[in-house]
Amino acid sequence: MKALRALNHANYRLYFFGQGLSLMGTWMQIMAMSWLVYRLTASPFMLGAIGFSSQIPSLLLGPVAGVISDRFSRHKLIIGTQVLSMLQAALLAGLVLSDTITLWQLFALSLALGTINAFDMPVRQAFVLDLLENRRDLNNAIALNSMMVNVARLIGPSAAGIMISLVGEGVCFLINALSFVAVIAALLAMRVPPSLAARSSQSGFQQLREGYFYAFRFPPIKYMISLMAVVSVAGLSFPVLMPVFAGDVHAGGPHTLGYLMGAIGVGALGGGFYLAARTRAAGLEKMIPFAVVLMGGSLAVFSQTRHLGAALVVLLFAGLGMIMFISSTNTLLQTVVDDDKRGRVMSMYTMSFMGMTPFGSLLAGSLASRIGTPETVLFGGVVCIIGGIVFALRLPYMRQYYDEAFKRHEDKARLG
Repeated sequence: MKALRALNHANYRLYFFGQGLSLMGTWMQIMAMSWLVYRLTASPFMLGAIGFSSQIPSLLLGPVAGVISDRFSRHKLIIGTQVLSMLQAALLAGLVLSDTITLWQLFALSLALGTINAFDMPVRQAFVLDLLENRRDLNNAIALNSMMVNVARLIGPSAAGIMISLVGEGVCFLINALSFVAVIAALLAMRVPPSLAARSSQSGFQQLREGYFYAFRFPPIKYMISLMAVVSVAGLSFPVLMPVFAGDVHAGGPHTLGYLMGAIGVGALGGGFYLAARTRAAGLEKMIPFAVVLMGGSLAVFSQTRHLGAALVVLLFAGLGMIMFISSTNTLLQTVVDDDKRGRVMSMYTMSFMGMTPFGSLLAGSLASRIGTPETVLFGGVVCIIGGIVFALRLPYMRQYYDEAFKRHEDKARLG
């Protein structure tokens, strides 16, 4: 089946199913953490502050992580980050189940997980190509990754809503800890050729400098990373305020939060299926501004919707636009980048994606406390729309660069 062709690669197949199980636990923990913080504090600002602490390490440590990804075995690095993530989830579960958790411990554990993810995410993004025997399937593999994340986004929060209602947040954290066994086992079963671990005679600082000059002198990479940063601050931080919409705007509880998060996942899953069926990266550059405007417009409408059913429908489109933007940007970056700089460029992608989101979370929490949660999401949606329009206006200028990059990618693919 064309939409699943990347699964023909044994290493990628192991990664896909192992990571898929683990991500369901991860999304359970994300939702349980949000609900726990909101239950303990009833503060939109604290929701934003916790989100900030869990994601700011991606901005601060991203450059280092990118250099490490280009210098050492990505396979071994990912095994290490998964083991550390499992230990973090287990400690969090123990503190919550023993009813000894405090707010400062939540901050500390969120910061610890953010530090782990700061190294894990750029390595993971660059690792996808290492799992494929033919780079022709790179686009499909990235799209399948997006589908995997959003199946987990659909199942995890819904399951967490039920579990929180029945047995509390601690069990969600415990399930997440256990779910890492699947991905660690899959990673250990892989046979990744050692030649795929990059080697360089340059110092780490020289590689870091080279990566920045390369990325910001190449317009497609520069504009995609810049747009990702804008959307991360203005739009991708909105899930941190979902407990407020669930509890205050729609007068619900954990189940309502699960429905809202699940609706985003359903829309994102649809976008993932569409992108997985595509065989070429060419054309995705036009999809980026459309997806950003769709997401921004949907968020603006959602912010003003007071009927739960209508809100769920609108969030489907927000999820669709979100995943089409994120996945298209990821695919295009991996298509146009030189192989020896892949880790460093993907670390910049992670910095603009995960590293800027904490500022969005903090800003969202602060604004929501002052002007209201719906108005904050409305403002973010409008900023996304403006960002998408500006990117669309720059596409004619970038056309030649994209065409040359697509040709290089196709030539490499023909050589295997």
